[in-house]
Amino acid sequence: MHFASRAAHVLALAALPLALTACGSSGSTGSSGSAGHASSGSTRDPNAGLLTGTQLKKALAPASFFASGFAVDLSGARDSGDTYTPPSNAPAAKPDCTKLGGTAWIDVTGITGVSFAQNDYVRKDTSEDIGQEIDTYRGTTAASVLKAVERTATDCAGFTDSQTHTKVKVTGRSTPGLGDGAYTLTLTDPSWENGTTLVAARVGTNVVSVMSTDGHDNGAATAKKLTLRIVGALRKES
Repeated sequence: MHFASRAAHVLALAALPLALTACGSSGSTGSSGSAGHASSGSTRDPNAGLLTGTQLKKALAPASFFASGFAVDLSGARDSGDTYTPPSNAPAAKPDCTKLGGTAWIDVTGITGVSFAQNDYVRKDTSEDIGQEIDTYRGTTAASVLKAVERTATDCAGFTDSQTHTKVKVTGRSTPGLGDGAYTLTLTDPSWENGTTLVAARVGTNVVSVMSTDGHDNGAATAKKLTLRIVGALRKES
């Protein structure tokens, strides 16, 4: 589980830095599990062959990818290092829809992986925000995460923004051409200056989750471009 480093929207009345909000404990230290090598005993290591946080970090888009004016938020940059954390494969019975407002929005599914890497880039003069994260899961869990994201479009079709106390509308659609399957959520609110686009894309046992409020299209173009960049990097890393 990871921290949601910023609320993922731009308020119409103020362009102030958004608050750092934690939605869980960081997986960057102290895990049980090996660094991805098969056990010498008769029991196969369930993490064998899975990418570590250190490897996932290399697949995140570099600073040069982002437009002029964007700078990395160092407080939100973290990864699980060379160790693995115990996973949770139980989807949330009732999702906390407010998590869709954070850069670690993928936590809304209630399913956690064994390794991750994330950071986000912010344009301080406008508060536009672009977040990127990669999570690695055991077995076929990554496909389950994508299905959980799809269900979120229905379960969270309308929820109250915890900051503006206004109604957020959520729409979703399957998105071809991104990894081994992808789903896009669009968040809009009449009190926001711009909406938010969230994209989840599966690449094998990994799920890329992107958030963008950049531009005047609810962040859609930037979110797709960033997802494509990370998907390509992951395929080279795997």
